[in-house]
Amino acid sequence: MAKYKPYNPAQGHFLPVFFNKQLQKGTFEYSINYLIDHEMDLSHLDSRYRNDENGAPAYDPRILLKVVLFAYSRGITSSREIAKCCEENVVFMALSAHSRPHFTTISNFISSMDKEVITLFREVLLVCDAMGLIGREMFAVDGCKLPSNASKEWSGTKKDFKRKCLKLENAIERIVKRHREADLTKPENRVKETEKQYVSTLKKQVKKIKEWMDDNDDKPGHNKTPTKSNITDNDSAKIKSSNGIIQGYNGVAMVDNRHQVIVGAAAYGEATEYNLLSPMIEITRKNFESIESDEDVFKTTKLTADSGFHTNKNMEMLAEEQIDAYIADRYFRKRDPRFDNAGRYKERTTEERRKIDHSRKQFLPKDFTFDPEFRYCVCPAGKRMYKSGFPLLRGVKRAAFTGQKKNCRPCKLRTQCLRYPERTEVRQVTCALGTVPTNTGASFADKMKSKIDSVIGKAIYAKRIATAEPPFAHIRHVMGLDRFSFRGKKKVNNQWLLFCVVHNLKKVHNYGMPGAT
Repeated sequence: MAKYKPYNPAQGHFLPVFFNKQLQKGTFEYSINYLIDHEMDLSHLDSRYRNDENGAPAYDPRILLKVVLFAYSRGITSSREIAKCCEENVVFMALSAHSRPHFTTISNFISSMDKEVITLFREVLLVCDAMGLIGREMFAVDGCKLPSNASKEWSGTKKDFKRKCLKLENAIERIVKRHREADLTKPENRVKETEKQYVSTLKKQVKKIKEWMDDNDDKPGHNKTPTKSNITDNDSAKIKSSNGIIQGYNGVAMVDNRHQVIVGAAAYGEATEYNLLSPMIEITRKNFESIESDEDVFKTTKLTADSGFHTNKNMEMLAEEQIDAYIADRYFRKRDPRFDNAGRYKERTTEERRKIDHSRKQFLPKDFTFDPEFRYCVCPAGKRMYKSGFPLLRGVKRAAFTGQKKNCRPCKLRTQCLRYPERTEVRQVTCALGTVPTNTGASFADKMKSKIDSVIGKAIYAKRIATAEPPFAHIRHVMGLDRFSFRGKKKVNNQWLLFCVVHNLKKVHNYGMPGAT
């Protein structure tokens, strides 16, 4: 039988460790350490402290910055986990010089550097520019929607919160009443104790809602109607994403097309993007003014964006500022002959669904009877649908009609009338009345459509996706940012900017910082 030397993986051993030897040349941690110590002016971080004459010595902010940036590059966002790594991981020990900062120190450092992080971002941008990583030929702006450290269950208007508070109070009343009735029968103490804890939880929720309503008002929306607030993080918003509706923020980035360096970034608690184009242009403009001359970078740089930023107001703003922009609208692909057969898979899926369910026939507008004066229409079940307006859709005026809940809910033809009968309450139908001529001349949005439909416009806009999307893929799937761990716009913005800084530092590391390899 073979013999092996004895071994024990659980044994300990004392080794002489020199922390400066743990940062090997060619590694990302070495590049971070070198850049912060030798290439970037971080004197602005010293202004955070006022302990020259009295007070305890503070942790060097450069040490904290090294630790945080390296942790974010590894997908570690928890301050507790970062503090634990500084005690157990030799690379973190080397970056922090074994100073072992407490997790509250790390958390306070990140959340309070809303002014310093902008200067840090520009310092890294200056290094990227010195290395020739920024081309200034084309910028692409886009957003990355991420959940926040708040639950969407605590979102609503004041009216919603009053209704929820009343519902919780009724639940408490029912449980208390049941307890009084059950005192005569002497139920099990375990069940009674569980219900007492549940009542205590409900009372805390009621108190939380009432305290918030006493100190806050509804957030005003863009259409002068209140938007949903959030009790936990009122700066966040309900946002529609690829993963459904989330409570979170939109991390927006302006990206250069040469090496996908992020030249401007900010996090916004807004569900839509069309109000974010102007602020992002201003942020990018200020960033370049700080690293070079006072000349406007958008005088020579093209700008691209997807349909989320396309509004007539934004197109007018771009025209006034003389920015060479290429921004698609919602129907950009429908006008492009290259996408003529883009719906072939949808048609095939519809045919397959009809083969499976032979009895289902989807009612079309031609199956409805419209009043000659368009006061109402009659559905296939013989029920009246009443006029809900005359919308204008793509230059065509239509008469819109909506059914009544009392007729649609019990209707036996729901499966034939509604595409999703399990979640749609009433049927809506429109009738085309004719095109509406426009004699006012081409709007700014129409001019942009003509521009982007041209051969040159299509060629330039085709570069957008390869410019704007890779940084988000890198931040989300390589560095592992799947949600923001802070609450409040300033703190979330700090975290988003730090991740963008790490992304740019990765570019510096990959393309070789002189002296750092």
